[in-house]
Amino acid sequence: MASGPSVFLLNVSGQIESAEFPEFDDLYCKYSFVYGHDWAPTSGIEEGISQITSKSQGGKQTLVWNFPVEITFKSTNPYGWPQIVISVYGPDVFGNDVVRGYGAVHLPFTPGRHTRTIPMFVPESSSRLQRFTSWFMGRRPEFTDPKVVAQGEGREVTRVRSQGCVTVSFNVVTKDLKKLGYNTGSSDFPSAQLMPQP
Repeated sequence: MASGPSVFLLNVSGQIESAEFPEFDDLYCKYSFVYGHDWAPTSGIEEGISQITSKSQGGKQTLVWNFPVEITFKSTNPYGWPQIVISVYGPDVFGNDVVRGYGAVHLPFTPGRHTRTIPMFVPESSSRLQRFTSWFMGRRPEFTDPKVVAQGEGREVTRVRSQGCVTVSFNVVTKDLKKLGYNTGSSDFPSAQLMPQP
């Protein structure tokens, strides 16, 4: 007698398509994944860095990367569902690479093609003196580990400012979620919740 599956698989492919940062140009991005203890990557790349892109000459002035992303995870539990964390960097007036935005979004729960627009933010100095000093020295406030944006701990007192957005597309395939008792069908809500079936 064959036993049922003990893990389910989540395969995600897609790309970091484009960004809109009206005030900046010549930007590149980095990505990484954050996931719970029950999750493990089985194939693909966990982090990457894109090429530098410049704004298109058209009216919209979009920064286009079309940077591919592909990874497969296995898990026994949907708790800690993976998130992709994106950091965008570019030169300041002195030519130093500084952070232009951080953002994170959960990988889609439902199979199929999905597009997400991620609002980006940057940390801010807590005083005018620190703001001037950081500008003058070319060392803007930034997180030592960008993955902190996908977690809640230690961010209560962080001062941030919204700045730009990044568009990401995902192609999602799941395996054995239903066999383990989870319903991933579409619902009336924008993102379906993983609900155990009775």
